[in-house]
Amino acid sequence: MHIPDGYLGPVTYGGLWAAMAPVWLYASRQMRKTLQAVQVPLLALSAAFSFVVMMFNVPIPGGTTGHATGATLVAILIGPWAAVIAVSIALAIQALVFGDGGITALGANCFNMAFAEVLVGYAVFRLIAGRRGAAASKGKRFLIGGAVGSYAGINFAAFLTALELGVQPLLYVGQDGRPLYCPFPLKLTIPAIMLEHVFLFGVVEALVTVFVLLYLRRSHPDLLEGRS
Repeated sequence: MHIPDGYLGPVTYGGLWAAMAPVWLYASRQMRKTLQAVQVPLLALSAAFSFVVMMFNVPIPGGTTGHATGATLVAILIGPWAAVIAVSIALAIQALVFGDGGITALGANCFNMAFAEVLVGYAVFRLIAGRRGAAASKGKRFLIGGAVGSYAGINFAAFLTALELGVQPLLYVGQDGRPLYCPFPLKLTIPAIMLEHVFLFGVVEALVTVFVLLYLRRSHPDLLEGRS
């Protein structure tokens, strides 16, 4: 879902940068209130985990890529607002150091994966998992919530990506009638991006989340009891 430079017009990527600015500010304030000192290393590990899983990119039609993100899993472990910061850090390093995702499009990529995906995925997880605490983290609803939340979150992020790319030919057209940025219309970007995520990357995201939660439940249950 990494959008590269040159595929979004200035109003689009500038607007999404502007939208993310207050999100980052609010998330950082909430993180300082809710994240305990002993969980700071977990924040770094979460950012690293998200970074690694997103590096396995598969190019897909429509001007972007498909991959797992770990965003909902990170939100389950350290809370949604801390996850916004962690995933944003991973995306920023990818864009600035590895050229994975555009710098101008960083606001858009963070809006899709570090904000929308995190909040939607965590909300679905919380709805299904129900009550918090040690007992809740040991139940089936906890794993089901993680799987469904991860699947819903990544597909919502993919849909936003498809919309942002698909509206560019409507917003920016040269004097010769050719698109100035992303040349693919909504009728191409939506099916091209969504089909891959509905049937492949969403399933991978759900499986990764469940496997990690199962591992943590057996080896480090304390990491789940405090946030679950």
